[in-house]
Amino acid sequence: MGKGRPRAVEKGGLGQNLSVLASASLNIPPGPVYYPTDDEFRDPLEYIYKIRPEAEPYGICKIVPPKSWKPPFALDLDSFTFPTKTQAIHQLQERPAACDSKTFELEYNRFLEKHAGKKLRRRVIFEGEELDLCKLFNGVKRYGGYDKVAKEKKWGEVFRFVRSAGKISDCAKHVLCQLYREHLYDYEVYYNELNQEVARSSKRGRYEQRRREHRVEHSSSKRRRKNNEDERVKACKVEKEEEHDQICEQCRSGLHGEVMLLCDRCNKGWHIYCLSPPLNQVPPGNWYCLDCLNSDKDSFGFVPGKSFSLEAFRRMADRAKKKWFGSGCASRVQIEKKFWEIVEGSAGEVEVMYGSDLDTSVYGSGFPRLNDQIPQSIEAKVWDEYCSSPWNLNNLPKLKGSVLRAVHHNIAGVMVPWLYIGMLFSSFCWHFEDHCFYSMNYLHWGEPKCWYSVPGHEADAFEKVMRNCLPDLFDAQPDLLFQLITMLNPSVLQENGVPVYSILQEPGNFVITFPRSYHGGFNLGLNCAEAVNFAPADWLPHGGSGAELYQRYHKTAVLSHEELLCVLAKSDCDNTVSPYLKKELLRIYTKEKTWREQLWRNGIVKSSRMSPRKCPEYVGTEEDSTCIICKQYLYLSAVVCRCRPSAFVCLEHRKHLCECKSTKLRLLYRHSLAELNDLMLAVDSYCSEEATHNRTLQRQITCSNEQSTLTKKVKGGHVTLIQLAEQWLMRSSKILQNPFSRDAYVAVLKEADQFLWAGSEMDPVRDMTEKLIQAQKCAESVRDCVSKIKNWSCHRSESLEKVHMEYIDELLSTNPVPCNEPGYHKLKVYAEEARVLIQEIDTALLVCSNVSELEILYSRVCDLPIHVKESEKLSQKISSAKVWIESVRKCISEKFPAAIEFEVLLKLKCESLELKIQIPETEMLLDLYRQAELCHARCCEILKGPISLKNVEVLLQEMENFTVNVPELQLLRQYHTDAALWLSRFNDIIVKIHEREDQHNVVDELTCIVKDGASLRIQVEELPLVEFELKKSCCREKALKARNTKMPLDFLHQLIMEAKGLQIEREKLFVDIIEVLATAMHWEERATCILAQEAEMSEFEDVIRSSEDICVVLPSLNNVKEALSVAISWLKNSKPFLVSFSPPFPASKPLQKLDTLKELVSQSNILKVSLKERRMLQTVLNNCKEWENDASSLLQDSGCLFDTANIDGGLTSGLISNIEHLLTRIESAKEKGLSLGFDLKEIPILEDTCSALQWCMKALSFCSVAPSFEDVENLVKVTEHLPRTFATGTLWISLMKGVKWLYQALEVVSAPCSSRKCNLSDAEEVLASSQHVSVSFAVTVGQLESAIQKHRLWQEKVHEFFSMKPLERSWCLILELKEVGTNVAFSCSELDLLLSEVEKVEKWKQRCMDTLGTLIGDENSLLGALQKIRQTLDRSLYIYDKTRNSKVRDLCLCCSDDSWNQESLTCSICKDCYHLQCLGPAVVDGNVAEVYKCPYCQFVVNGSISKNPDGPLRFRRKRPALEMLIELISNEEDFCVFIEERVILKELVEQALACKTRLTETVNSALACVDKDLSVISRKLTTALKATEVVGVHDQQGYCNLELALARNSWKIRVVKLLEGIQKPSIQQIQQHLKEGLALDIPPEDYYRQKLVEVKRIGLQWADYAKKVATDSGALSLDKVYQLIKEGENLHVYVEKELKLLRARSMLYCICRKPYDKRAMIACDQCDEWYHFDCIKLVSAPKIYICPACDPQKEEFLRPLVDHERSTDAKSVEPKTPSPRHTKQQRKNPKIADSSPTQTVFAITEVNGISRFQPRLVIAVGSNSDMRYVKPLRLFQDLLETNSLRQGRLLGLDVGDKYVGLAVSDRHNKIASPLSVLLRKKSNIPLMAEDFKCLISDLSLAGFVVGYPFDRPSRSVVDAVQVKLFLDELCSTNKLEGVKYTYWDESFSSKNVEFLLKSLHVHPVQSKGILDKFAAVNILQGYLDYVNRKELECLDTQGIDDQGG
Repeated sequence: MGKGRPRAVEKGGLGQNLSVLASASLNIPPGPVYYPTDDEFRDPLEYIYKIRPEAEPYGICKIVPPKSWKPPFALDLDSFTFPTKTQAIHQLQERPAACDSKTFELEYNRFLEKHAGKKLRRRVIFEGEELDLCKLFNGVKRYGGYDKVAKEKKWGEVFRFVRSAGKISDCAKHVLCQLYREHLYDYEVYYNELNQEVARSSKRGRYEQRRREHRVEHSSSKRRRKNNEDERVKACKVEKEEEHDQICEQCRSGLHGEVMLLCDRCNKGWHIYCLSPPLNQVPPGNWYCLDCLNSDKDSFGFVPGKSFSLEAFRRMADRAKKKWFGSGCASRVQIEKKFWEIVEGSAGEVEVMYGSDLDTSVYGSGFPRLNDQIPQSIEAKVWDEYCSSPWNLNNLPKLKGSVLRAVHHNIAGVMVPWLYIGMLFSSFCWHFEDHCFYSMNYLHWGEPKCWYSVPGHEADAFEKVMRNCLPDLFDAQPDLLFQLITMLNPSVLQENGVPVYSILQEPGNFVITFPRSYHGGFNLGLNCAEAVNFAPADWLPHGGSGAELYQRYHKTAVLSHEELLCVLAKSDCDNTVSPYLKKELLRIYTKEKTWREQLWRNGIVKSSRMSPRKCPEYVGTEEDSTCIICKQYLYLSAVVCRCRPSAFVCLEHRKHLCECKSTKLRLLYRHSLAELNDLMLAVDSYCSEEATHNRTLQRQITCSNEQSTLTKKVKGGHVTLIQLAEQWLMRSSKILQNPFSRDAYVAVLKEADQFLWAGSEMDPVRDMTEKLIQAQKCAESVRDCVSKIKNWSCHRSESLEKVHMEYIDELLSTNPVPCNEPGYHKLKVYAEEARVLIQEIDTALLVCSNVSELEILYSRVCDLPIHVKESEKLSQKISSAKVWIESVRKCISEKFPAAIEFEVLLKLKCESLELKIQIPETEMLLDLYRQAELCHARCCEILKGPISLKNVEVLLQEMENFTVNVPELQLLRQYHTDAALWLSRFNDIIVKIHEREDQHNVVDELTCIVKDGASLRIQVEELPLVEFELKKSCCREKALKARNTKMPLDFLHQLIMEAKGLQIEREKLFVDIIEVLATAMHWEERATCILAQEAEMSEFEDVIRSSEDICVVLPSLNNVKEALSVAISWLKNSKPFLVSFSPPFPASKPLQKLDTLKELVSQSNILKVSLKERRMLQTVLNNCKEWENDASSLLQDSGCLFDTANIDGGLTSGLISNIEHLLTRIESAKEKGLSLGFDLKEIPILEDTCSALQWCMKALSFCSVAPSFEDVENLVKVTEHLPRTFATGTLWISLMKGVKWLYQALEVVSAPCSSRKCNLSDAEEVLASSQHVSVSFAVTVGQLESAIQKHRLWQEKVHEFFSMKPLERSWCLILELKEVGTNVAFSCSELDLLLSEVEKVEKWKQRCMDTLGTLIGDENSLLGALQKIRQTLDRSLYIYDKTRNSKVRDLCLCCSDDSWNQESLTCSICKDCYHLQCLGPAVVDGNVAEVYKCPYCQFVVNGSISKNPDGPLRFRRKRPALEMLIELISNEEDFCVFIEERVILKELVEQALACKTRLTETVNSALACVDKDLSVISRKLTTALKATEVVGVHDQQGYCNLELALARNSWKIRVVKLLEGIQKPSIQQIQQHLKEGLALDIPPEDYYRQKLVEVKRIGLQWADYAKKVATDSGALSLDKVYQLIKEGENLHVYVEKELKLLRARSMLYCICRKPYDKRAMIACDQCDEWYHFDCIKLVSAPKIYICPACDPQKEEFLRPLVDHERSTDAKSVEPKTPSPRHTKQQRKNPKIADSSPTQTVFAITEVNGISRFQPRLVIAVGSNSDMRYVKPLRLFQDLLETNSLRQGRLLGLDVGDKYVGLAVSDRHNKIASPLSVLLRKKSNIPLMAEDFKCLISDLSLAGFVVGYPFDRPSRSVVDAVQVKLFLDELCSTNKLEGVKYTYWDESFSSKNVEFLLKSLHVHPVQSKGILDKFAAVNILQGYLDYVNRKELECLDTQGIDDQGG
């Protein structure tokens, strides 16, 4: 845990072994796999029921469907998007708990304060960073605790919890172990002991818990406990008046405070029964809530990620898999192995995305559904088939045989499937299904899923292993397994005896998990799966267990299990469900019966039925209330109280609802026990043939059982529920017979509540209750009706409601009358009167009447006090008649035309027949209606045929003033209006239509008029004229377009013909077009003529220019332009070739293509324009053809030369001359060809021929000279780039062979000087091959023969060297042979042997030089370095031998020189000699030579902690390690030559081993010494230290052992100095030395360790006793106090603080001469001596008091009292020590008197009528203080009396044991401000006095205000002494002469500042300084406020009260 201690989970053993290697393959047995046939596959529930006995013991199984099962995937993969969650796979197991370090620090500091008396004041640093102790504690707890981690060396695993990244070294592991041991080991022991105490206490019974509740309250102030018996009444009254001081965060109640836990950090409260899981009792120790235990920063969960499309998610998944396993295919074993490596934290940090828990109702299902759109790729038949398939997961929960069919609402994941889109390593952690359901998972497509499962019967064992392996996670989150975020390697479960099985689910497979089966797993890659829960009948018992689990952990259930059972019982269940359902119903019936009976026994007799369900046949149609404690649905029953009407609890938690009496609680129930029993019997009837008989028998058994058991105590004995029911029935029968009394009915029905919830034995009570309710309802209704009738009859107000006749009939129809109610007969009389009036109304409505008669009848109805529904019909008829009459009169009187609608007349006519009302206006209405009918007929006749405009005008004129609006007449009016408007529009547009320029608008207007005219209903004669004008306008529009735009000639011809047809060709527009047409025809004739014959280019250009003025599209214009364009383009392309017509060709111009020239010549033949350039190009082409012929002739001559076969030595020169002549001709031809300016193909061939001939000349020149190897090598390289045109020629082949031989020969000759070695046989072979080369190279052959001869001579010398003896083979000789062989020898075995031997020796020497390091400089060799080290070894052995052998000469230890002429010093301790020259002039002074001590003796004797790094004997360079020198010798390499360095190295190692042996002897003897005498060991260690310092070889092991021995010896010497020094050590110093000794492993039997332990023990015992005596208020006598002081002074430790307290304790007061004992005291206003009230017989404090010593008249009065005190209390008899104040007057010279400390005691003074403690200062006579104390007001008064210009400020002091806070007032002494903080030490008091002196000068200070503890009597002695000691120490410095000071109350000043600083989160170091400064501000400001207020008061009274503050 590591963050305090949650008490929610009982602790077992700490963490188990989690070190299962992820690399080891998991040996998990497979789960069962089933392959159903097609017949078996039809019903999934039946098939699962069949395989359940075999598969359920595994907890999981896989079903492979038949091959015919191929459901289509219903989702659109392109548009599908889904949200994801981020999973940190590396933290599923190996993660630290989400601990809050602040809570841990709080608990840890409380532990330290309680057990060690200190706090963790400094940070713990580990590897440069602060160490999180909380995480370290949790990490160690995870792996079994400190002992187990240390034993199994698991600090590396623990480190991963502390630091998530980085590696840890072995040294760091050791440091981490030590830090845990130092800081947390004791806390771990305390933590485990506390857990064991919790475990023991949780096993005790609840009886002991109840007894413990009545004991004394726990010491923790954080828990509220029960009030004592004598305080309960008072507490109840207080609770009624005040709100609760603490509210439970779960149930929001402040009741039951005795079992409420308050978090010791946040102070929030929880009842122990509201926790999850609940606690049985209040745990011991501190307790923290889960919010404080868990940190949001470190909390772990699957964080919502971003949304992905499926394609984007696929790319991400592919990248992830490629990252881990490359492009290849990874096996399951590889992936599984890597997954568990990641989970166990050994593969780094890994995060993946998982699209999990996707609601298919939102994102879509992978299975087809009826309401989904069918994709185009899927056939409708296939879709429908799988929509209805029982294996479709959308159908599975609601199949027949599934109990979830009764669930109405869609629960995501349970009733509605969830979709899962996974990738590699995405995981589903260990869990079992909600409510222990079955689950089915189908993998649609993708990579497989790997499943692990633990059977349901092993769930408890699984949970136990999880808790033991991950204790810290479960401590932080007790409900961890409900959160699905934790994995554990299955191998760990197997090792702990938990069976685990594995399943590999592939696409198309189903996986079934069984109830309570824990399962988990991960994905092997990208895939898509879908899952849903289901519940067959055999699930019901598991569902009950799941509901109990939810109740235990206070988790809200998925659904109400009780409601599901009841709904199933009411439905038609089959024989499969009935057995399981019956058992579950019996279980809940028994449970409900038990709890209800217990409620009745406990006095909860009120009950009522819950409101009924709207849809009781389904589960979840309405939301039930939940228990505020366990969060479970309250379907069957609940308990409620009036004090909390919105809070409900289950029957089990009824005691936690409130603290009211049981009589105020009420039971709410949905079904009585009888109804529940009937449900069981109904279920039993489905599977039993004798249903009726069994039901009767079971009910009789149930009744007999209930009658015999249900009893409770009453006054005078016991009574059963049946007996109470029988008594109730008797009373109820009497009530029914008596006249109705509402109070009696209410009382008896209220009493019936205690019976209705029970079984069938209460059926008579229920029947009687129904009768009573019916009777009460009937009687109250009759009374209510009679009352309403009488009330209405009296008042007749419209606001009063009448009684309805139907309601009265319903009441009177009851037969027999259920109760005896007198008002029943009165109601009958009223009903008869109403029936008579109803009859009259019915008659009036049937006959024809006047309106007045109806109104009279209605008035009678209104006077009736009963409402009859017939009155509404009568009222409606009267109002309708009045409305009709008004409408008729309005129609008749109307004068405006068409004001009356025809439909209104028709409606009024029909209403007259219905109303049957007699009025004279009826005939006038019928006459108006007939006129409207006639008009309607005439209009319809006109509308039937073609409508004439004239006929319409006549009709409209006749009917102009007709008042009725006939629709057909209005239609004709509209038609007439439309025709008139059309004619007007036509006449407007026809005016000057041909002169308009916007003919396109004219066309649009005329078109619109034509269209509108065709749509007119009335025929018009002008329509044909409009159509003709439209055609003319269209022609004019075309003409305007032709005039403004170029048009083809054909278009113009057609336009002129159309104008002639319309007779408009003479209009000006058409005349202009005819002229343009004539001009265009003339141009066409000219263009045709120039195209027919080849004309000049100028004629073509002239024709084109003339076409620009003609606004017609000319057909020949494009042909003319094209001919001209082709000619211009040809000229442009020919221009580059025309340059070559006048040579020479410019060299800067690029070469032209000859083929392009030929093409241009051919194109010139088809040109239509006459050009002179055509002839010029033909000439250039002829010149090129002539040059090609000349080049071909030259190439033939070159070929003949290359075919030359005779190449004798004599003919070589002639051949070379022929080649030179041919090269000259070729060069000339090349220049001529290039001058033509074309890229002729023969030119590259001529260049290649030239290169080949030049190569041949170079090769022939090597025949007479000795070429170099580089020249031949370059010639060979050139060969690779030469053309192969003449490769078959004889000359070419011969020269090529010759050059190759020459290359081989020169390579052999130059081989000894190059890296390309060849052997002798290769050289001889090359020499022999020279005979077969046709070309002779004589010079090169001679060089080859000479090289072979040199090699043979060198070989003979090498053989001679190796024939010598090994000691004669010198290193110089072999180096010389190596040098010669490298230059002249070919490759051979002799050369290889020589080189390998040299290399071997050189490598060994290099290793030696690397080992020796800086010992080898530029001037020193390896041999010199070895000799130097040997000298240091000689000196080291000399030092060892000097101590053993007294005959050894006294040589200087620094240089080992015995030269007597050098001045030397001898150490006074070890007697060793040192030359002054070796020590140096700065080391020692010659005058102190006799007492000289060498540095090594000083180090050992003085017990120094660190050595001097610059000792005189110290070897100044890097020393080689002894192990490395031994390794150089141990390498057995046989050298063929003699090596001197190796012999010296062997001798050196032997000397070093001898030194090591002597050092080991010395160290072992020193470590084994535990005696008191240290002289012998110190001498030996000094010798060893000198020898180790001087030696030039480093021995790590010996050096570490010597360091340890020196450290132990140093520790012992420092202990001696500590105990025997002048100044006594403090307890802290002794503890520090013991701690250092423990770190050095000082054995317990060591003398000095035992001595320190004893001194510490004695000192602590005395100090504890002294502190108790100092605060005992005088309980211990003074002689014993003095004796205790003497003992403290004689102690070996420094206890001055306690001694000061004891000395202050020994001071005497009053006339009784007793120490301060907390009795009330008062001080004399003259001498400041203190006196007890009872000693001087004072009852109350006077304003001014003068003691008897100052007023002798009181002395006689007090003497008897003093004598009585001394006689009655023997312990109080002390020497008659005079009062210090009274002896003061007898001292003439106080400065030389003995000083005594200043004391402070307390007196009760009355200020403003309030008694309080106030200080009185007593200063001893003869004090050397030069500071002066004044009273508070006097200090301020003195300040006011000074000159205003010199008025100073005040300084406030907050004095502590370590710091003194300072504050200063402003110039006006109104406001205090913080100044600084001074460090208080005994050694720096003079410095502080100087600081105060500077402050007085700089700030003009007039006095000090010192904080003093007035109102804290329990702390007054200690704190007061601190203040007094500080002032005494300041006074003793004599530096603050004349400074005035006073005291002021400092109570709670520091606490107030702490409270303010708490919210600022200031660092502790900074807060200390701020705290002291602002505490001083608080003191000074309080004083300033008081004295300034007093000053204002004194302005009126002109006096200052000198009473102190």
